[in-house]
Amino acid sequence: MQQQLLQGQTHRGTPHRLSAPAATSINAPLYDINSKLEELIQSIPDKKLHYVALRGTVKAIGSPIKSLNSSNVSGVVQKLSIKEHVMTRSTAGFWSEQERTIQEVYNCVPFVLQSSSGGTKIEIVDALAADILDLDTIADRYEPSALGVMDHVWGFFTGVRQRGLQSTEELLREGTFLTGIGELTSTSTGGTTDGLKLQPPLDGTPFYLTTLPISSLIRRIDDQRRTYRVLTVIFGGVGLVLLGMMTRRWWRERKRLRVAEQAKRQLEQTRKERRRRVRETDLPEYQLCVVCRQNPREMIMLPCGHVCLCEDCSEGIVDLCPVCRTKITNKTAAYLA
Repeated sequence: MQQQLLQGQTHRGTPHRLSAPAATSINAPLYDINSKLEELIQSIPDKKLHYVALRGTVKAIGSPIKSLNSSNVSGVVQKLSIKEHVMTRSTAGFWSEQERTIQEVYNCVPFVLQSSSGGTKIEIVDALAADILDLDTIADRYEPSALGVMDHVWGFFTGVRQRGLQSTEELLREGTFLTGIGELTSTSTGGTTDGLKLQPPLDGTPFYLTTLPISSLIRRIDDQRRTYRVLTVIFGGVGLVLLGMMTRRWWRERKRLRVAEQAKRQLEQTRKERRRRVRETDLPEYQLCVVCRQNPREMIMLPCGHVCLCEDCSEGIVDLCPVCRTKITNKTAAYLA
């Protein structure tokens, strides 16, 4: 028996890699399972039909899987899942119910699709890789948790309260009339034909194992495609609205900063012109700025206390005092009498 353990996967049967052509129609001819199908595929050079639809009855190769919850039920693909139901507290203080998958186990045995006469058989390869795999629910049990006083207190402080565990068993039963859509191949060993096999197409075309007829399967895929399209339009529209709002806000902020910067430059220019008009032109050497040697000394450097720069030159000197090379921590206006 082949067993595969998967953690935290989504529920089976959801198509998750549909190509655009397959979403509108399934371009797969339907063949009857009989000896003529064997003759047809043997006449093809590569012994392969790239995309076909077959319908037949499920039959295990060897011993089938016995159901854990119903002794008289057997199948070929079994899914056992355990989910935990908890109550969680949000940051706003509201409690909501959530569930998470603790464990999912798939058991699978080799099986075939056969005609009603039981003659020709088609072996199904890698059934767990199917984009749609229809299983019957055999059992679905919910066991509530028996919580004590300390559990409730602990849950109140942690924000998580366990509600119970849900155990589910699903099975692809023997005798189920199944539709398989995929790639049909014929293999041979030493000149002897091993039989026909239906497998996932190598080109990535969807692989289906479903109890629905093809018309119902197409309708199901089209409904899901329509739902995805509506959701895409809705979320796309919301995204465009949010993008427009963010762009508008950014543009308005940028415009405000540009106007403020322009006003600041104009004000600074006006101040410089005003200072230039009121400055004295005939000053002694010791009252001239040590950098430009034209304007009066107007700024005091702290903490050293040197009054050595005009206001224009002080804007470009921010690290060391030009007189004593002490690190400048602050500058302030000085008024010399």
